[in-house]
Amino acid sequence: MDGDGLSRDDQIMQTDVIHLHRIDPARNMARFYRLSSTPSLFGDICLVREWGRIGRPGRIRIDLYEKGEEAIAARKVLLRLKRQRGYQDAVGES
Repeated sequence: MDGDGLSRDDQIMQTDVIHLHRIDPARNMARFYRLSSTPSLFGDICLVREWGRIGRPGRIRIDLYEKGEEAIAARKVLLRLKRQRGYQDAVGES
């Protein structure tokens, strides 16, 4: 538990959804990438990824992690890779 009374796994669950966009009109590219964490019914951490073309339904992938630290590490790696590929934080997304 941390000083605020939440365990590491609880903090992961409360993390906001991260929205990224990659837009390049010259290449007719308008992509989104969404990343969130949620608990599973069995106590695991679900790292939910959704991606696709902006304005269209995307694909979804759910990765399960036993420990919160594993989910945090995977999330950091995915965000770093997406930002290296040109994705930026979406402006005005909630």
